[in-house]
Amino acid sequence: MTNSQRVDLAESGPVDVTYTEYGTGRPLLLLHGGAGPASVTAFAERLAADGFRVLVPVHPGFEGTPRPEPLTTIAGLARLYSALLDALDLTGVTVAGNSIGGWITAELALLGSPRVAGVVLVDAVGLDLPQAAIADFFSLTMDEVAELSYANPDAFRIDPAKLPPERQAAMAGNRAALQVYGGTTMADPTLLGRLPAAATPALVVWGAADRIVPPEHGKAYSDALPDAKFVLIEDAGHLPQLETPAKLQELVAEFAEEA
Repeated sequence: MTNSQRVDLAESGPVDVTYTEYGTGRPLLLLHGGAGPASVTAFAERLAADGFRVLVPVHPGFEGTPRPEPLTTIAGLARLYSALLDALDLTGVTVAGNSIGGWITAELALLGSPRVAGVVLVDAVGLDLPQAAIADFFSLTMDEVAELSYANPDAFRIDPAKLPPERQAAMAGNRAALQVYGGTTMADPTLLGRLPAAATPALVVWGAADRIVPPEHGKAYSDALPDAKFVLIEDAGHLPQLETPAKLQELVAEFAEEA
């Protein structure tokens, strides 16, 4: 079921957040990465079957949704989703995010909302680690992105030129929104130093074959967060929810139960 919730945000005024809801049970906010909400849809359905009420918002500017001009940062998205939890009066929420969704999740943890019981970072961008740099995403072709993103790239390659024009346009819009929020580097040099202030329990999950955001980033996240566990999935890359969904589902469910 797809809904829209108007949220008041100090920096941009009212924002209409589009989100899709799956299942009933313990609340879980699932935040997509640059590939858009379709990259987490099947995983949301798995979690719903596992007894979760899963909410998947569309980051404003993705999939043709409007983005208020002042809303330009990952931290701003974190404040938006914190306000969304307030508007929906949800408590005991597990927040999980992949890629930039993971970065938003880290910023949410730093906000310290009492509504958030725990956070799961899945191959999150956001850290500035010169010794293990994030791939220059915006210089890559889609084929190169697939090569770096998956343990088994051939199973996930797509030819954008063969997609319907409306899908090509949506992908171009998603790419533009991604650059607005994450910048060309997909990193915030201040984030690593701020993470020790986050008291929320965290699970950091990484695909060992991730060559977009190397596993060193996962270890750095887990080392900096005061209450964090790090898990490496050997046969996954940047999107474990697509390559190893059963394993990731097991990890998220177990963590949510503990949190």
